[in-house]
Amino acid sequence: MKVVATTRNAQGTSASRRLRHGGKVPGVLYGGKGDAVAIEVEHNPLFHSLRRERFHASILDMELDGKNEQVLLRDFQMHPYRQLVMHVDFQRVAADQPIHMRVPLHFAGQEQSPAVKESGAIVGHVLSDVDISCLPKDLPEFIEVDLSALKPTDTIKVLDLKLPQGVKAVVRGKENPVVVSVTIPGAVVEEEPTAAPVAAAEVPATAQKAPATPPAGTPAAAAPEKKEKGGKEEKGDKKK
Repeated sequence: MKVVATTRNAQGTSASRRLRHGGKVPGVLYGGKGDAVAIEVEHNPLFHSLRRERFHASILDMELDGKNEQVLLRDFQMHPYRQLVMHVDFQRVAADQPIHMRVPLHFAGQEQSPAVKESGAIVGHVLSDVDISCLPKDLPEFIEVDLSALKPTDTIKVLDLKLPQGVKAVVRGKENPVVVSVTIPGAVVEEEPTAAPVAAAEVPATAQKAPATPPAGTPAAAAPEKKEKGGKEEKGDKKK
């Protein structure tokens, strides 16, 4: 696929706005042995190319000021609500230098798999693309995932994928993300039975505690003295 670009001299917010009004997209070309170059690309051809999956995961031929370079699409920004490309970035590639890309996954054979035909399983596509590393000549447009032998108990992970020769999956450390999962409808996960709460035992009336009685010989508590209003003692308590 081909991209036609020209070098742009005017830079900045105002210059980029004028470019967009003129039907062009500001961008940058960087990487490789050359310096970063500010470029401009015709909007409509770029917009329609961005809608094609192949454009995102292929080596592109860029014609820049009449000279040809091989590049990769690295990033682009769209307007929040209009069908307008705001900016685009491309990276130069060298034939002898490995490149790092995210490549789309294409799933095939799902309906013929034992998981679907025999068990009516639901096959979940957890990932839609995968991170790979390879030389530019080995870059695939997509990676096919064959699900025709998928069983109800199977799970496909990144390191299980069959990659083309010269292509390696890029994972971090010991990570091995799930690509495809299988769920059986109506499968019930058994839970451990929980013990029923023990009801409090009823205490018979005969076993209930009676109010404690003071032992023999213990003086009873003295009755409180009665007082008249104003704190005066009653007549029976007056001094003789």
